[in-house]
Amino acid sequence: MHDFDRDPEGVVRVRAANPSALTLDGTNTYVVGGWIVDPGPADPDHVAAVRAAAPDGLEGVVLTHAHADHAEAAPLLGAPVVQPGDGQTAGPFSAIATPGHSGDSVSLVLDERICFTGDTVLGTGSVFIAPGEGSLSAYLASLERLRQLPLQVLCPGHGPYVWDPSAKLDEYISHRLEREQRLLSALDAGLRTQDELLDSAWSDAPAKLRYFAGLSLASHLEKLDEEGRLPEGVER
Repeated sequence: MHDFDRDPEGVVRVRAANPSALTLDGTNTYVVGGWIVDPGPADPDHVAAVRAAAPDGLEGVVLTHAHADHAEAAPLLGAPVVQPGDGQTAGPFSAIATPGHSGDSVSLVLDERICFTGDTVLGTGSVFIAPGEGSLSAYLASLERLRQLPLQVLCPGHGPYVWDPSAKLDEYISHRLEREQRLLSALDAGLRTQDELLDSAWSDAPAKLRYFAGLSLASHLEKLDEEGRLPEGVER
């Protein structure tokens, strides 16, 4: 393991064997004493590995959000399951509402310096936001909220640890705003169909991810519509 991907003190990561384009190399489950953060998919081998990482027994399971790749195994662990709301605590964690990827997303802060972000921040790549379930406007506000905290490390739902939280959050915010500017430029040039807008503003998206780029486009258009900045005639 590279030094940058070392476990923070008191944290053990157990990675599920569910790699994909969206889950990267698999869902990260974290064990902190007897507490489990995001128990992951209902895979027997993964559940066994999580139990083995908590040899003194389980006190509780805490969720960052309810998506199956993070929460499906929760009933299999035989411990109380909680998804705290904004400002609430669960075991050693304090919850901060960070909607955007999903409406119910929270980030969990441990000892005021370690933050378990679920799918709000990933170790590599950008976060998928689907219109309807997610909200780009809410997501940007959530990133700004995390940016104000004096965090030492982010423990993401997928990918490696992030040991420079401020730089990562700045990168995430600037990436979304840059994409928005590319979309606005395409709209100013008179482009209106989904294919035209994708070819212009998402020209760097691999063909295999074009469907997801289309959903990201939809979330950007939704944000512009909310703000009264969407021109007439745009294909939705």
